[in-house]
Amino acid sequence: MGVVVPLDGSRKDAGLEPLLDLVADDMARVNDVIMSMVRSDVDLIPELARHLINSGGKRLRPVLTIAAAQMCGYEGDHHIKLASAVEFMHTATLLHDDVVDESDLRRGKTAARILWGNQASVLVGDYLLGQAFKMMVETKSLESLRILSSAAAIIAEGEVMQLAAAKDTTTTEDAYLAVINAKTAALFSAAAEVGAVIADRPNDVQAALESFGRNLGLAFQLVDDALDYSGKQSLLGKSVGDDFREGKITLPVVLAYRRGPEDERAFWKRTLEEGEQRDADLETAIGYMEQHAALKDTIERAHHYGAIARDALEIFPDSDHKSALMDAVTFTITRDY
Repeated sequence: MGVVVPLDGSRKDAGLEPLLDLVADDMARVNDVIMSMVRSDVDLIPELARHLINSGGKRLRPVLTIAAAQMCGYEGDHHIKLASAVEFMHTATLLHDDVVDESDLRRGKTAARILWGNQASVLVGDYLLGQAFKMMVETKSLESLRILSSAAAIIAEGEVMQLAAAKDTTTTEDAYLAVINAKTAALFSAAAEVGAVIADRPNDVQAALESFGRNLGLAFQLVDDALDYSGKQSLLGKSVGDDFREGKITLPVVLAYRRGPEDERAFWKRTLEEGEQRDADLETAIGYMEQHAALKDTIERAHHYGAIARDALEIFPDSDHKSALMDAVTFTITRDY
């Protein structure tokens, strides 16, 4: 007999509440689809998938698909499967990321790879991707399939780009933005765009939502980068400084490295490239970032992309959905977790 995966309800965040309220009924249907699609006679599949799916998270990507479709006046059911496919793609990416990054925690819980091993994590991630593509095909929207399958390839390219640049303190800001554009923004972009595609809206509407999603995704990742050095551990779902301990090169590091003198660059090389870290090094790293305004400027970059995301929505007439999506941008760039 197959095993059914129950889904816990997501916590409502104040800045996202208007948006979550608008999509609540359809997101309940998305949860039902996710529940049905992770049934399997192979017990490990739903067990491992449940561990990650139920571990929290805002589910912002499928929410974007539902909200975009609703704002575009879609009245069918296919947006439910597309949103579910988007969530499966994201979950698969997290499973694969944790293996590549050798992460021990995910959303404050022990990473699946620690509990079940790298091989199981990769294979269950592949299973979820397969289920995602199955749902895309069932919508019979070739354009939605093209957009989401292209996003899957771009995300994989981003992983390879990040791997090639791993622990390279000489990474430029442009190179880093290219990585997060692929790894993070591509799925945000596709998630929003397919909402307009399934509603059969014209190209300018599809392009507007593609731009909105992409720039929201960039802003989201940049805020994450800053929060890793300044966020509230109890709310982040992870320890402050995880990126530092794992030797990740994020924008605050890129800016602090380039703005600092030679002795500070030697510090970054020792701690991140060589992985030789001492007890006080995280505090020192944060001090250098504050001294060179690296965290402040990372957040300013996020505000820049947030402004582009807002402008992309201006072609839409005023509505509850437009207002809620604008609020979601504000939440993304002002959150502290």
